[in-house]
This record gives sequence, structure tokens and C-alpha cells, in this order.
Amino acid sequence: MPAGTLYRGREGMWSWVAHRVTGVLIFFFLFVHVLDTALVRVSPEAYDEVVATYKTPLVNVMEYGLVAAILFHALNGLRIIAVDFWSKGPRKQKQMLWWVVTIWAVLMAGAFYPVLQHTLRTLFGS
Repeated sequence: MPAGTLYRGREGMWSWVAHRVTGVLIFFFLFVHVLDTALVRVSPEAYDEVVATYKTPLVNVMEYGLVAAILFHALNGLRIIAVDFWSKGPRKQKQMLWWVVTIWAVLMAGAFYPVLQHTLRTLFGS
């Protein structure tokens, strides 16, 4: 391969990968959510059992992961829009990515207790 054509895995590639992975995860969550909601029409008892499993600490941690995926996907999507439609976007895409990561980290830190309080109370008591 000619020099300069190999992509070296910089920030742009990782944001591209993370955007696709979070999009797929969100899609699968929505798919499962539609299925479990539809279950109420088939068997209300089965629906109640499924909903009961959602109250476990493992699923609560997965909910925090869902919040992380949705938040990153949304913030990175706004960055992508800025890169596409702002004349300075392509030159500033790396800076904007670091802003996205910083804002994401701050918001995820703020969401830690509100989302995980049920699990924290279950594991460590009130």
C-alpha cells in the first residue's frame, strides 16, 4: 500500500466505531422492548415475570449502559451534524470529539446515582 493510505486508528475512527456500536445496541434494546411490551397481550403473567427480572442489579447496570450508549450516540450525532454542515467542522472535528467525550463523562457521572440507586441500595443497604 502506498504511504499515507493506512488508517492508523485515530480519534475519528474510534468515534465512528463507537457511533455504530451504540446505534446497534440502542436498536437491539428497542427491539427487545417492543417484544416484551407485546408480551402483555399474549400472557400478562409472563409479562409480569419478565418485568420482575428488570428489577435485578444486573439489569440496572445494563440500564446505566443504555443511558451511556444513548447519550454518547446523541452527542456524537450532533458532532457529526456540525462536521457536515459547519464550514469549520472538518477542521475542528477532533476538538469537538473531545468536547463530546468530556460532556458525556460529566453527564454520566451525574447519572450514576440516579440510575443506579436501586442497585446500590440493594447491594450496600439504605
